[in-house]
Amino acid sequence: MAYDLEEQEQIDELKAWWKRYGNLVQSGLIVVLLAFGGFKGWQYYQQKQALEASNKFEQLSRTESKDLKAIQTISGQLMENYAGTPYAARAALIAAKANYAAKDSKSAIAQLEWARSHAKEAGVAAVAQLQLAAIQLDEKQYDAALGTLGKTYPAGYEGLFADLKGDVLVAQGKLTEAKAAYAEALLKLASDGRYRRFTERKLDALGS
Repeated sequence: MAYDLEEQEQIDELKAWWKRYGNLVQSGLIVVLLAFGGFKGWQYYQQKQALEASNKFEQLSRTESKDLKAIQTISGQLMENYAGTPYAARAALIAAKANYAAKDSKSAIAQLEWARSHAKEAGVAAVAQLQLAAIQLDEKQYDAALGTLGKTYPAGYEGLFADLKGDVLVAQGKLTEAKAAYAEALLKLASDGRYRRFTERKLDALGS
């Protein structure tokens, strides 16, 4: 097929450009394709992990609360192999509750600390922090409990944290500070919430 002079010049320029930059273009395409393939592979892996973790957590949820060994085994698998999913921290909460009921406060504390630092959901992190402080209060580790409550926590839980802080201060005999904590809790707790009534009673018990 014959080309006119202008077309032939354009073809020659394209050939020269490809000769100079063709390898770079091909390398760039390979990189893009590999990156896309890697991204799709990562998506598949994450979906697979989430599905497996969901099934494991469902199994854990159906486990009898008295079956400590099974709870420890399944929760341990979730925490070790599926830490990147929301189910791992939830499993740690369940394991902590079971261990504390079995008088193993050391394991319960460790699992709550793990849940707080690995939780993918703000609510789970807050619950783990509150439960950890509550155990420390029960164990008479008052300074540790106040330290736990003083750490950063998700917004929306100010009332519960202030209320528990008041409990710790009462246990320490710091009644004036406890009153202030309960008063702060009442400002943050929902007016129609059940926790508010408990806080009001505790504040009333301390007197004016």
